[in-house]
Amino acid sequence: MCRYAETTYKVHYVCVPCRQSHKFPWDGAEHLCTRCREPMVFAGHDFAAPRKTNDSGWAAVAAVLGAGLRYEGFQFCGCGREPKYRPRTKAQVRVRRQLASRKGLSDSDALSLPDPADA
Repeated sequence: MCRYAETTYKVHYVCVPCRQSHKFPWDGAEHLCTRCREPMVFAGHDFAAPRKTNDSGWAAVAAVLGAGLRYEGFQFCGCGREPKYRPRTKAQVRVRRQLASRKGLSDSDALSLPDPADA
């Protein structure tokens, strides 16, 4: 049996307008932003928040979460962690959206591609 099987991990919740992230237990409850009191968005186990002054980074976070993607790579037993690719800048989001419009991909499929040339 895996030694991580019984560990409860906290997950990241994000408020994009306030540019805040917090870790809470994964309990299915609605967690409110401490600043604006709006519900926070579940971002996943592997989210790394950009600095508050990084406009390009937060635009990429908003695009990824808006497309219904999460920052995951977590396996529930805890044995393996391979974080999936997510764009980190506004330019990377723009390139992937252009690719989606040319090739007929959905927004979430295009944003999850590590290299746009592979599509």
